[in-house]
Amino acid sequence: MNRWPSTKARQVLAALLRIGWTIKRQSGTSHRILARPGWPNYVFAFHDRDEIGPRMLSRIAKRTGLTPDDL
Repeated sequence: MNRWPSTKARQVLAALLRIGWTIKRQSGTSHRILARPGWPNYVFAFHDRDEIGPRMLSRIAKRTGLTPDDL
């Protein structure tokens, strides 16, 4: 598996939207509920400018199907 680079939350969200996730609901500025057919909803709770480290990206990937190549 490729290593995850630290990435801005805005880029991670854009990658999730590209692979089929949609924003189902948004509350406030950081919490977005994402939906994708065949997957449980995922709460994406980061501000756009937040830096997401490799460990958190790995956790997000397990729940969403994201791969390093999607970024």
